[in-house]
Amino acid sequence: MSRDYSKYINRAGYQAPLGYDPNKYFRPSVAVDLLIFSFFEQKLHLLLIQRKNLPFKGYWALPGGFVEKDEDLWETAQRELWEETGLKNLRLIELGAFGHPLRDPRTRVISIAYLSIVRKERVKPRAGDDAKEAGWFPLRKLPELAFDHELIIKSALARLKELAILSPILADFL
Repeated sequence: MSRDYSKYINRAGYQAPLGYDPNKYFRPSVAVDLLIFSFFEQKLHLLLIQRKNLPFKGYWALPGGFVEKDEDLWETAQRELWEETGLKNLRLIELGAFGHPLRDPRTRVISIAYLSIVRKERVKPRAGDDAKEAGWFPLRKLPELAFDHELIIKSALARLKELAILSPILADFL
């Protein structure tokens, strides 16, 4: 779902003010995190990856990663989904932004989280890129998680409850 921005950038007024200094403001890193849910064995499960590298080497985490310079957020989400889990073309719903200054020990990272609900039998996740393993975990038995992913998951569950109220189809699925 790459967005066409030509309508917005190819018009008068699309220019930085004379003398504008982009280094005047702090520039945090931007990332995406992905919450892929499935319901099986009478329980809601979440797809996690085990990190290969620091920080949090060996911890389980939500799939995700950094936005590249010329990449749209949605494109980053699809790329990271493919690179870390082997999954592609999932319907993703934007959950929200998470940006506590200490959420990542490397630098200030603002993350945009996306969620999806899939049927387990239709997807075959596999670890890739900087993921050592990929696996489904029952929501009530999650391992200790990297970063602030526990908080992101709690936010996603609240959103799923809202969606279930608004959508009888989702309520049946869950």
